[in-house]
Amino acid sequence: MQRCKEETRTEILRHAARIFRMRGFAGSSMREIADAAHVCLSNIYNYFPGKDAIFRAVVRPATLELEKMLQGHHGQQGEDVMSIGTEAYLQKVTGEYVALLGRHRTTLELLFFRAQGSSLENYRETYTDRSTALVRAWLDNMKRRHPRMNAEVSDFSIHLHTVWMFTLFEEIIMHRIKPKDTPQIVAEYIRFETTGWRELMKL
Repeated sequence: MQRCKEETRTEILRHAARIFRMRGFAGSSMREIADAAHVCLSNIYNYFPGKDAIFRAVVRPATLELEKMLQGHHGQQGEDVMSIGTEAYLQKVTGEYVALLGRHRTTLELLFFRAQGSSLENYRETYTDRSTALVRAWLDNMKRRHPRMNAEVSDFSIHLHTVWMFTLFEEIIMHRIKPKDTPQIVAEYIRFETTGWRELMKL
């Protein structure tokens, strides 16, 4: 029975994800992906313009959730600074991180460790730069809202805030931390980091 276009696209992505995990982006080929998905090499280009587009589609669920998380914490509708360090904040952020790792662990592994040679090989650095700018604007906005807080935090410290988040995710993935142990580790990290931020901002 002939597959519909959406089924074929799904099969391409499913097999591509497996091949990217085994060989990394640079070591994988369009022919290998097409053969695994039982699609003619010439036909696979009707679904994706190239290997990079396939890789981006494979990891897109994770990048979308990371973007949503960034905007939710520090975007225009982001958290109020006074909520940082509360139990409600701790539980919320812990839940977000644990859910991200639970839903997208294998996809994050591709993004963090198998993206060399793709347009996303510098994703972590690009995201961190955007996050630094967004947090700086958020701090300035919070200062207007709460004049007594200290917003004179260095850009490098803000930069480290995102670097540490990625390091947390990468270490959990690399060390194959079990899902049952992940919530405690994430909660400890969030508590540690928010305590530092409250001290820096003199809250």
